Amino acid sequence: MNRMPPPPDFDENPEWTEEDFAKARPASEVLPPDVAALLVRRRGPQAAPTKKTVTLRLDPDVLDKFKATGPGWQSRMNEALRQAKV
Repeated sequence: MNRMPPPPDFDENPEWTEEDFAKARPASEVLPPDVAALLVRRRGPQAAPTKKTVTLRLDPDVLDKFKATGPGWQSRMNEALRQAKV
């Protein structure tokens, strides 16, 4: 199967313009309900929760430093506390 290469000005993932954003609609408005439902992933309740929810007051710089590391910062904070052996 021989495919022709795309034209030089082709952009597979162009940046959205204001016009694109204005025309955009939620999937639930443009897809059949059964198809739109497949796009929604929900996590079910844990069979046996392994973590506990707590309220903790931290210095802003400490929190900012962990959050700046990106997704998973809470797990990294948990591991830092575990390594501190407090």
